[in-house]
Amino acid sequence: MPMSQSTFTILLGGELSLTERLRRAIGGSRFIAADGGMRHAAALGVTPELWVGDFDSTPADLEGAFPDVPKQPYPVAKAATDGEIAVSEAIARGARRLILAGALGGERSDHALQHLLSAVSLAEEGFDMLLTSGKEEAVPLVAGAIELDLPKGSLFSVLGFSALTGLSIENAHYPLSDFHLPFGSSRPISNVAQGAVRFSLGSGRAIVLARPYDLSGV
Repeated sequence: MPMSQSTFTILLGGELSLTERLRRAIGGSRFIAADGGMRHAAALGVTPELWVGDFDSTPADLEGAFPDVPKQPYPVAKAATDGEIAVSEAIARGARRLILAGALGGERSDHALQHLLSAVSLAEEGFDMLLTSGKEEAVPLVAGAIELDLPKGSLFSVLGFSALTGLSIENAHYPLSDFHLPFGSSRPISNVAQGAVRFSLGSGRAIVLARPYDLSGV
């Protein structure tokens, strides 16, 4: 599918900085807003094709700013978050790559953690996932290999959501090769990219958290 058909950006309620990396990532994407995440649409200069949620975090002036965007309301007492509903709608429309913008940081750490867990689950189902605040990015690492294009000297960490086997990290200040990481270990925290970093994993579930604009590792 063309990118414009298979890549969806979900606008969520967390922090979002308009960095060049963010603009490149969402270029050509389709957009769905989840409740108060619609506030990012104007800053990004985009008009989502759908707006979902219980609208408990949407101010009246924001509703008035996008009168032509179809709204799909849900009751407050529902069995899924607004973000999960938005992702489901994107998948129903043919999404294969999902960018969760505003998924990190913000006032609700429970929501931010849930976004990370959901992203890992979706990655295991074969979806291409990116979570971003503009300044910080997260990419699931499940069995297989990925490569992240990071500036030399930028910081990244690998957070294991289970024990990890066969973990390899290449082109980093602290490389690993076929490493077994016990669950809860802080070993792969605060590594430094030497440029594009390659990761591979035999088994387990993890998230790579990167700070592309933090060059304190230089």
